[in-house]
Amino acid sequence: MIKFIVATLWICAVTVGAVFYSFQAAGARDEAATAKPLFGGLDYVSTDIITVPYVRNARVDGYFLTKLVFTAEPAKLAKLSVPPTSIITDQVYSYLYSNPQIDFSDKTTIDLDAFRTSLRDSINTRVGIDLIKEVLVDQIDFLTKDDIRDNAKRRRKPSTPANSQTEPTSTH
Repeated sequence: MIKFIVATLWICAVTVGAVFYSFQAAGARDEAATAKPLFGGLDYVSTDIITVPYVRNARVDGYFLTKLVFTAEPAKLAKLSVPPTSIITDQVYSYLYSNPQIDFSDKTTIDLDAFRTSLRDSINTRVGIDLIKEVLVDQIDFLTKDDIRDNAKRRRKPSTPANSQTEPTSTH
């Protein structure tokens, strides 16, 4: 009977020790995860499609379209009084109009790394803190006025199936 009581006490002590150790190990893992914010803890905020008119020689030659995603710490985003997507949109306009040397007709002259880095740095400078960690391009495109006109014509043109052309029959 004494062996049974000693075995029961031993099993209880081992169980309590294992539970205590598992809680300690889980707490240490949570601290390690919060120490590396780039592997979690960042918010990914997606913008709507931003459309910027491409003006050359006092006329609109086309439209620059982009959809961006940026990463930022949620606590810093919550402190902003202006929506972050509005700041991003304003900076896209500022970047494109302050760099008139960009020629969208020649896709090789567009430097995406410079575009993303400039947006991130200018936004962080503007808000006064290191808010934006990374700017990612979800979509980027350029449509000329001719492209837009052609798309509009295609939408207006009624579609007629090839089999619907029948000869009229006369009933005399």
